[in-house]
Parts: sequence; structure tokens; C-alpha cells
Amino acid sequence: MSDVPAPPPSSSSLPRALLVIFAGVCGAVHVAKLPPAIHALQQQMGLSLVDAGFLLSMVQLAGMTTAIAMGAWADSLGGKCSMVLGLLVLAAASTAGGFAGSASMLLALRALEGFGFLLVVVPAPALVRQPPGRVSRMLGLWGSYMPLGTAIALLAGPLWIDHWGWRHWWWSAAALSAAMAVVLMLALPARPNDVPAQASAGLLARLHGTLSRGGPWLLAVAFATYSSQWLAVVGFLPTIYQQAGVESSARGVLTALAAAVNIIGNVGAGRLLHRGTAPVRLLSIGFVAMGLSAVVAFAGAEGAGAPPAVRYIAVLCFSMVGGLVPATLFALAMRLAPDERTISTTIGWMQQWSAFGQFAGPPVVAWVASHAGGWHWTWAATGTAALVGLGLAQRIGRLAR
Repeated sequence: MSDVPAPPPSSSSLPRALLVIFAGVCGAVHVAKLPPAIHALQQQMGLSLVDAGFLLSMVQLAGMTTAIAMGAWADSLGGKCSMVLGLLVLAAASTAGGFAGSASMLLALRALEGFGFLLVVVPAPALVRQPPGRVSRMLGLWGSYMPLGTAIALLAGPLWIDHWGWRHWWWSAAALSAAMAVVLMLALPARPNDVPAQASAGLLARLHGTLSRGGPWLLAVAFATYSSQWLAVVGFLPTIYQQAGVESSARGVLTALAAAVNIIGNVGAGRLLHRGTAPVRLLSIGFVAMGLSAVVAFAGAEGAGAPPAVRYIAVLCFSMVGGLVPATLFALAMRLAPDERTISTTIGWMQQWSAFGQFAGPPVVAWVASHAGGWHWTWAATGTAALVGLGLAQRIGRLAR
């Protein structure tokens, strides 16, 4: 998909789009700030592994249940207002979380953070289209917000918690979001295509218009097949390396790197789309690479498969080339949304299915590993999702044409 020819971007439009992307990174830090703090929370609050599991998944509850409604609401509020409100919700919930005295309170605030996260991310793709002539490339950058935020949290979190504790880690994330809200408030003036939807195009009408079209459904389910694989593999890397005897300091770096290389795929997809590469080709390459890389990374019991270095290279390939998928799906959402006023609604539907994939993928992989007595059948679970994604990519390609 190539961009529509347009005049060069203004001197201010590109920095503003980058601010929107960084706001998404701030939201992703809140999602990923918990894993580095689990050990400290277990020590200070007596959390069980089940409690920790609920805390990990609770932030996805909002996405699984209300993302499309939040997207429709964001279409009504306007992108700038929605993002500022979401950042303030994240700041407030994280500040209160730093004072939490029980797991139940932290759990409730974690759910609230999920709603704030949605308000930040669902309108962002429509806003990063602002620099004329850079649509695909900016959407590629936007697709990297989650791996970048995850990598930052995985690298900075352990150091911060070791020095100042998990409560200060929560408050630092709150301060970051509050500062970003102020910056967006000052730097993002309302624009013609950021005007709230008029009353005649109400929330229910936008929901119906989005859910009655095949395009948003295909994009959303394809996003779920991607997110279920990515989080299952990257999310369990620390556990896999711990069982393999890798030192704790190395585990954090290896996992953060595996998350960060996903950015390369996202940015690369944006550039390739800008040059006219067909979206279906990028989606197909991404899903095939994820499927094959998982085979190399996991097939064969310990000592019978590929050497550890080769397995890790395969994990990096899995994440990096797989990054072609989310950026391409975001770009296609601009084309397959029913109209301009339902872009955030369509993105919300994609986020809802992405959250479902993140919620369902890791338990499925864990179930397979527990029954197989190891991680050597992980590729079968992730490969099935990759095959489904590949089939959906072909249907999306036909629809986009």
C-alpha cells in the first residue's frame, strides 16, 4: 500500500505525531511495569502465583470487554481529548497503586489502568496520519509502541525497584504519564479530522457500522493470532531461561532484546508499505516467519534440538519479522474502516481481539508445556495461530484489493 501523494509535511506535524507515538509508549510502560515487580510484591504483600497471574491479566480485562466501545467513545471525544484523558487516568491509577496496601486494591487499580491504556492507544493511529505523505511510515513507527514500552519496563524496572522499591516504580510511571498529558494538551491543537463525531453519528451507529463490515473482523482476528503468539513466546522467556539456568541479570537483557527487535519489523513494514509493497505480502512473510522460527526455537527436547544460540536467534527472528504484522494491520485499518469517523472504533475492535489473544495465548502454551513436560511442543500451539493468521492474510489481501 503506497501513500497518497501529498505536500511535504509541515515543520510541526512530524514532531506532533512523534509525541503521539511516545504517549503510546508511556501507556505500554504501564502494561509492562508489573513483571519486574512480581517478586517484590510477593515478598511485601504475600502474593501467590495465582494472584500474580491475575495482576498480569487484569490489565487486559478492559481490552477484552470494552475496547470497541472505548474506540467509539474516542471517536466521539476526539483523539486529543481521549489521549489526554487516558494518560491522566493512568497517572491517577498508578499513583493510587503506589499506596495500595492489599492485592485486591492493586487488582482493581490495575483494571482501571486498562481503561486508561485504551483511551490512549485507540485514537492514536488516526492522529499519527497527520504528516502528509508519511502515513505508512508513521503507522510503522506507531506499531512499535508496545515492544518499545515493554523493553523499557523490562530494562528499567528491575534497576528502579532494586534501588527505590516497587511503590516508587509505580509513582515514576504515574509522573511520566502526567507529564505526557500536559505535553499533549499543549502541543496537539484540535484539527479538522480530530473533531468529535457529531450527534447524528452516535456511538451505537458507529458500533453497528464497524461490526457489520467484514474488514474490521478480519483485521481484529488476525491481530489476535499475532498477539497470542508474541506474548506467549516473549512472556515466557524469563521462565524458560530460568529453568535453563541462565542468570537473572542475563534473563532480563535477553527478554528485553527479544521484545525490542520487534520494533525493527514495525518500522520496516511502514517503509515497505510506503514504497508500495502489498500488505498481504508483508502479513504472509510475518506469519510464516513466526511459525518457522518457533519450530527452530522450541522443537526438540533439551539437548536434542538446535543449540541454545541458534534457538535464541530464532526467537529474535520470530519477534523481529513478526513485527511486520501489527504495523501492516494498523495501516490496513485506515483503508478498511467503514469511514473516517469509525477509525478509532475499528482500532478499538482490533485492540479487543488483541487483548483476547494476549489473554488466551500464554495459558494455552503453558498448558501444552505442562502436559508435554517441557517447552518443546510450544511451536505446535504458536504454529497453529500462525497458520490461521496466514489464511486470514489471504482473505484480507483480497478484500483490500
